[in-house]
Amino acid sequence: MSLIRAALLSAATSIAIGISTPASAQGPVTASCKVTDDKEIAALFDRWNESLRTLDPDKVAANYAPDGVLLPTVSNAPRTSPAQIRDYFVKFLKGAPQGSIDTRIIKLGCNVAQDVGTYTFKFKDGKTVHARYTYVYEWGNGGWLIAHHHSSAMPEGDTAK
Repeated sequence: MSLIRAALLSAATSIAIGISTPASAQGPVTASCKVTDDKEIAALFDRWNESLRTLDPDKVAANYAPDGVLLPTVSNAPRTSPAQIRDYFVKFLKGAPQGSIDTRIIKLGCNVAQDVGTYTFKFKDGKTVHARYTYVYEWGNGGWLIAHHHSSAMPEGDTAK
């Protein structure tokens, strides 16, 4: 009797695992991971910063994935669509901002990378803003795009680096 019970338990477990396991986990994985390094990911900020230099909100917004999210430095509203992200940069670019990285940590994963740290923006009127940032990049369709960008001014104001 215990052999029959063990066989039934084994069969039920196999069925439950088959039902609850996502399809992608059941078969061989066909997607491959983009080989990258810290240098390539760091260059993505430079690409974004160069798009700021153009003062063209469309060029800046092109760095973001279609479903990307921007939690911007100088706006309370999360931007969750390409049109909203573009709208933010229409206003932000009026100050001709240029950013520079102060500190950074890069973490790499399979088709995803994080760039986290602090940066400083200088504006044409001479003002500067020190902020914290997070960029999460996703690899897809042959390129890296920003899936998530969070930027917030330093809560304690200007502090030494």
